[in-house]
Amino acid sequence: MVLIGPMAVGKSAIGQQLAQHLAAPFVDTDVAIVASHGTIADIFAGRGEHAFREIEARTVAEAIEAAEGSNTVISLGGGAVLDSGTQQLLGRCTVVYLECDADTVSERIAKNSGRPLLAGDAMGRWRTLFATRQPVYERLADLVLDVRRGSVPDLAHRLEDALEEYAAAKTAAGRTPAATKEVEK
Repeated sequence: MVLIGPMAVGKSAIGQQLAQHLAAPFVDTDVAIVASHGTIADIFAGRGEHAFREIEARTVAEAIEAAEGSNTVISLGGGAVLDSGTQQLLGRCTVVYLECDADTVSERIAKNSGRPLLAGDAMGRWRTLFATRQPVYERLADLVLDVRRGSVPDLAHRLEDALEEYAAAKTAAGRTPAATKEVEK
């Protein structure tokens, strides 16, 4: 299962909590990139965004392929979904879009200045990035979890319940349900 959504939405925190609930491995692709290549800010500064996106696409592909057939929870960076190869790989996964708005993430973004794409007017840049990425998140999602309200443990429990319902519906139908299901609020 793969968590997607904009920067600072809580993919890592909710993903870690969900993995604990499921007794499943957790992979944060941004953490994997940093472990192998150095900080994301340094990659952007030294090699540029294009080089970062290539590294990111390879890292995501490795994580998805390594997790195939398991219950692994994978958290992607906010822009990872823009890669067409990544989009194709996500077709093999259950994809959860963590839905939010600018108010939800503004405090977290203000505290974290290490995001290269948010240099300068962080919230203005976040809004611009989100506007271009939101349709991709929505198109790729099997489930949508509104993260505007609730603690991380509460959100992880709601997502766990929704995943169980989704799996049951998928099994009963013998295929993937046709419509994206929004997780109950």
